[in-house]
Amino acid sequence: MTLYATRIDTPIGALTALVDEAGALARLLFPHQPAPAATPDDTRGAAVAAQLSEYFRGERRAFDLALAPAGTPFQRAVWDELRRIPYGGTVSYRALAERVGRPTASRAVGRANATNPLPIVVPCHRVIGADGSPTGYAGGIGAKTTLLALEAR
Repeated sequence: MTLYATRIDTPIGALTALVDEAGALARLLFPHQPAPAATPDDTRGAAVAAQLSEYFRGERRAFDLALAPAGTPFQRAVWDELRRIPYGGTVSYRALAERVGRPTASRAVGRANATNPLPIVVPCHRVIGADGSPTGYAGGIGAKTTLLALEAR
């Protein structure tokens, strides 16, 4: 699959959106994550860039994008459930495991969360520790805290 890259400046740094030929979002990378070989194409990534910009300005609470993440059926189930966490809401890893029908699989859910290729759009930042702390995040705890604070406004 050919991927096309769009850079998006945000308060948590420059994100790189990788979209397929149809413009479906395949990956969203944080500034510290190396991007695979991709052809720069801001036209194909325009919808992703626009919606992320709206989100960071506080004007968008839900994304309406074509998504094309690669993952196992279990990962996809976890990612689908992440999309059901409301804007400004949070759940624990245990609660997320219960929601996907695997109440004893908190660690597996955590791993699926950690490998989410579409952070922010598929809001893995809304999953927190049982004690309410903002644990683990591919973008770093600072980014997770910033996203949660943005949604709390």
